[in-house]
Amino acid sequence: ACALLLSAINLPAQNNRSLPVVPNPLHAAVSRNTVHFGNTWEVFVDPQATIDTAYLASILEEQGIRTRFTNKKNNALLILSIDKKISKNQEAYRLSVSDKKKITASAPSDNGLLYALQTLRQIISSNDHQIVLPSCTVMDEPAFPWRAFMLDESRHFHGMETVKKLLDEMAYLKMNTFHWHLVDDPGWRIEIKKYPKLTSIGSKRDFSHRDLSSGEWDEKFPGKKMFYTQDEIQEIVKYAGNRGIQVMPEIEVPGHASASIAAYPWLGASSRQQDSGIWGDLYNVTDPKVEAFLQDVLEEVIELFPSKIVHIGGDEADYTHWKNNPGIVQFMKDNHLPTFSDLQVWSINRFSNYLASKEVKMMGWNEITGDNIRGEAHIEASQTEQLAKGTIVHFWDGDISLVNKAIDKGYDVVNSNRHFTYLDYPYEVTPLEKAYSFDPIPEGLEKEKESNIVGLGCQMWGEFTPHVTRVYYQTFPRIAAFAESGW
Repeated sequence: ACALLLSAINLPAQNNRSLPVVPNPLHAAVSRNTVHFGNTWEVFVDPQATIDTAYLASILEEQGIRTRFTNKKNNALLILSIDKKISKNQEAYRLSVSDKKKITASAPSDNGLLYALQTLRQIISSNDHQIVLPSCTVMDEPAFPWRAFMLDESRHFHGMETVKKLLDEMAYLKMNTFHWHLVDDPGWRIEIKKYPKLTSIGSKRDFSHRDLSSGEWDEKFPGKKMFYTQDEIQEIVKYAGNRGIQVMPEIEVPGHASASIAAYPWLGASSRQQDSGIWGDLYNVTDPKVEAFLQDVLEEVIELFPSKIVHIGGDEADYTHWKNNPGIVQFMKDNHLPTFSDLQVWSINRFSNYLASKEVKMMGWNEITGDNIRGEAHIEASQTEQLAKGTIVHFWDGDISLVNKAIDKGYDVVNSNRHFTYLDYPYEVTPLEKAYSFDPIPEGLEKEKESNIVGLGCQMWGEFTPHVTRVYYQTFPRIAAFAESGW
């Protein structure tokens, strides 16, 4: 894993004028001197900071350092201070290791202090039971405010222990957004109390066993739990927050909905007609009861995630299911929606408005713009509907000009170009060097529009990762490349 990678490059600083830190700091002044410390440190934390001291102590403990917290700043060896003047960038930090055996970290925010600690832990070495650090000053801040890693747990469920380990690795790399793909065709992984069948039926499946009924699943895997309770979700969200990471859930609309439709067939455009779930079906977004269901789900979801942003999916919808439903076709005629892309944008906007009423932002894969992103002959781009303002467009596929087009229409963009950032792709397709070459700002984008690229995400899709060892193999070390690109 990445922690092993980082420890492998943690060479004695006195032999290297640059700091062995991933991602590489923006500015670092390193002297030839080294500073030697004992293995018990008194630590002062600014009362304005709200960082979790247990987590802080655990970072130092990993380096063989015992921590004693003090409220006397002058007595402290390590001082962590909130200083709003460091930078306008809220994630900036300043770290100084002085020859006088003082270590100071200052930042405008808790996240900045956490990043200073991650830099500190990477430059520590030990010698004869002493802690050795280079005398240095680091001024650092990220280039992009959105640096995300996505884990797909619908296709294969990995559980809380794995998620926490991945969050630890993200924290080491100063990545700040965990994109949690909790629902898709193969399985529903989050407890929704108003609709218990989503987990009692919809969770009892995965990509490797997608043809099993819930009864067949119980026979094959008796007692095997394949979802997170709301209490478990809250535990993970808190764990992430202590590490400076926000968690964004993804609840797919209108497609990739087979698991929920298997639980409640009346939700589906095709499944309702035969009263059983059909793989690949779409929600019947023209039905007020279906819209109410989705709003009920979102209401429970947003209570669990303080990040106040929800990914709505929106990709790869098979419009055949809408085309073959006479009621949906009639609804489109009655409401002057000329294409199925228009119907999708119309419905996505209704969810955007609902989320906005709860002060929650919406994000979605770039099909939500209504564009025919792959130029497919059987798909017509939207003609009358335009995506709601304020929505974040998550670019993953299609010509790179679509990024410019979205920005020209006023949208912020997260760049997750699949040809670079899809971690499920084999190393022959996306070697480490190619991952490192990824620039979230596409070539040719006008300078004044670069700020509309808010960052990048790398995606660990789960079709072929039934075991955590495969997740780690696909993720590491490429995730470090994307941490560099985002920083």
